[in-house]
Amino acid sequence: MTAPLCLGTPLSPTATRVMLLGSGELGKEVLIALQRLGVETIAVDRYENAPGQQVAHHARTIAMSDPQALRALIEAERPALVVPEIEAIATPVLQELEAQGLVRVIPTARAARLTMDREGIRRLAAETLGLPTSPYAFCDSLEELQAAIDKGIGYPCIVKPVMSSSGKGQSKLDGPQDVQKAWDYAMAGGRVSHGRVIVEGFIDFDYEITLLTVRAVGADGQIETQFCAPIGHVQVSGDYVESWQPHPMSAAALEQAQHIARAVTQDLGGQGLFGVELFVKGDQVWFSEVSPRPHDTGMVTMATQWQSEFELHARAILGLPVDTSLKSPGASAVIYGGVEGQGVVFEGVEQALRVPGTDVRLFGKPESFTKRRMGVALAHADDVETARARAKEAAGKVRPRLG
Repeated sequence: MTAPLCLGTPLSPTATRVMLLGSGELGKEVLIALQRLGVETIAVDRYENAPGQQVAHHARTIAMSDPQALRALIEAERPALVVPEIEAIATPVLQELEAQGLVRVIPTARAARLTMDREGIRRLAAETLGLPTSPYAFCDSLEELQAAIDKGIGYPCIVKPVMSSSGKGQSKLDGPQDVQKAWDYAMAGGRVSHGRVIVEGFIDFDYEITLLTVRAVGADGQIETQFCAPIGHVQVSGDYVESWQPHPMSAAALEQAQHIARAVTQDLGGQGLFGVELFVKGDQVWFSEVSPRPHDTGMVTMATQWQSEFELHARAILGLPVDTSLKSPGASAVIYGGVEGQGVVFEGVEQALRVPGTDVRLFGKPESFTKRRMGVALAHADDVETARARAKEAAGKVRPRLG
């Protein structure tokens, strides 16, 4: 177990300094949660004025996949903790620095390496831990992809780049006519040019959930695993567009989901919050993916839990107690850019906030794309159905336009 950090005063010699590698909308909320606990924050991203850089004490812009640049920055800043918030990071450097005792990586450098691409974590879950997953194969060429489908994966199937997030580069294939297009889309959609994909057999699931799993210091001073209520969500082309909490599950399915999430996160180790994605059909549960950080579908927890996923992550990595309890049913709905350009203007925020029980988060991204996530509407209600309707109504009232 890692002892809790003594929390200092920001911008002073006693400061507790935490560096986030990746400063999008999720990182921004983690930074805010850390600052509320008196932490001095360093927001790193690949482009200037990323959402998290707008609120952090310090903003740094580098190519985080560049080993030399990443090492130089960490050695210069000397943070107490390095918190990866995206996949495209030179994780071997993090492992070297952690092994040298120069920095502590969240949850661990090994976990960051294993989860930065789908191959490491899928092989861990299926081959090392023996957890149920969809059938899968990894392919380095269009020919290997076609052969894997023909030899056992079959149609329909899903193709994803080994390194991507938020559905980028993901396709569903219904027949041979889709293979070339899926390969080309995967090559264009990965965070880092990798030339490798995973093809997964399609599971006819009833629904999919995110089970936010927290490894934090318990009352006895030891690391224990806690779970948030399951989060249901809707994805379009692998990209989250709507989520809600709690999602109803049978007792048997919930027990199996927690077993899978505990097994994966215990093996990865360390402290912090993990977003474990699972497929569910009846009482059967299959592991899909895990992120060792807050999850986009978990933005709903800003409306539903006493401590949001961002507060849980901040507290857990600092060695502080956490509370995963639910406050109210709620939902979230994505606000898309709708336009292409920089410095967009958002109309309709007042009308959105007049929808009962709602809130809005505008991320402050400097550039908008038609399908880029630029904000999220949140809603709470006495039941999930009402909350979902409110969140979608509020999101629909926010209209980005070019300034």
